[in-house]
Amino acid sequence: MIRLSIPLRQALARLSLPVLIAVAFGTMLLGKADALLAERARIALADALAPFYAAFAEPAHAVREAVADLQQLLVLREENARLREENERLRRWQAAALALETENALLRRQLDFVPERAPAFHTARVVADGGGVYARAVLLSIPADMQVRRGQIALDERGFAGRVTEVGTRSARVLLATDMNSRIPVTLEGSRVRAMLVGTNGARPRLQHWSEGGRPAEGARVVTSAEGVAFPAGLPVGVVRWTEGGVAEVELFARTDRLDVVRLFDFGLGGILPPEAIARPEPRGRR
Repeated sequence: MIRLSIPLRQALARLSLPVLIAVAFGTMLLGKADALLAERARIALADALAPFYAAFAEPAHAVREAVADLQQLLVLREENARLREENERLRRWQAAALALETENALLRRQLDFVPERAPAFHTARVVADGGGVYARAVLLSIPADMQVRRGQIALDERGFAGRVTEVGTRSARVLLATDMNSRIPVTLEGSRVRAMLVGTNGARPRLQHWSEGGRPAEGARVVTSAEGVAFPAGLPVGVVRWTEGGVAEVELFARTDRLDVVRLFDFGLGGILPPEAIARPEPRGRR
């Protein structure tokens, strides 16, 4: 090993940077002066370094794959833990549901419970929005042989949409729950507080006339009530949403602004009276 004196090493250290800069400039000038020669030099250098690149590429690729596999294993581990926790939670819910099902069956046997018959329904297509005397209503096209009567309940695939108010030979009109003329008795599913759902011609009807001390909770489910024998109990309506102004509104499950097909259910209720059954005062004669 050649030992260099300290002053010589310092001189070489000081000269290394200027020499490298000079070589770089010389290479640039040579490339400008003779492009063909520079290209041949680059190709020769690439040919010389290609085996080294190939030799280092395989280990680098293996290292990248190992790192990616490790990251995937960590993700799978976290997902596996989450799925185990979710599975355990579902098992608890399943056990609770089975216990409630058994208890419900026992109580029904003790009460000699007779289940209600399934209501008959027809499916009809929406052909027009609005029209008539209502701002929020839809017109249905019905076959001539379809038995549709006033007061039937209209539901989409999500929940309560409205009720039939007018029936013709080939069409029927459904008053939506959002119309300002709509009044629907409802029940808050959790607290069993009864209220009235009042349409506003907007996207969300309002809750009114609930009992004192039974303030609707945010997010509470709302279902129909059997008060007045106009609607069956338990049809899903929506959830409670409080506005910034302190007004209790209901976000409907049904997509009343995008109704295409509805089902008309006949629950056999008589709460909706035909116009001819409504008593009207006799006209007074002139005095």
